[in-house]
Amino acid sequence: QVQLVESGGGLVQAGGSLRLSCVVSGSISINTMAWFRQAPGKQRELVAVIIRGGGTIYGGSVKGRFTISRDYVNTTVYLQMNSLKPEDTAVYYCAADPRPYPAPYDYWGQGIQVTVSS
Repeated sequence: QVQLVESGGGLVQAGGSLRLSCVVSGSISINTMAWFRQAPGKQRELVAVIIRGGGTIYGGSVKGRFTISRDYVNTTVYLQMNSLKPEDTAVYYCAADPRPYPAPYDYWGQGIQVTVSS
């Protein structure tokens, strides 16, 4: 059984930083990993993707402020969020898939709240 567990969320002031982590457990070889977010009353949006070779893709609103990375040994994906803005407030979800990008993301974490105060 594959499980994704996020950590590192919380409350931060505008301009601050947070680092999210997502640990993947289970007998599966993950190819594509990503972070999504969903704010109240809004659709879920892609934040960042990292593929097996290390290539990355970012959503337009976070480009230049957020960095996605992964630890292949521990099957962990990180999201370093800098220069946070109130509009970054959302529930952030980790997603993973054994298939190459673009993948449908069969596996999801439970979500973690990030709140940015002005």
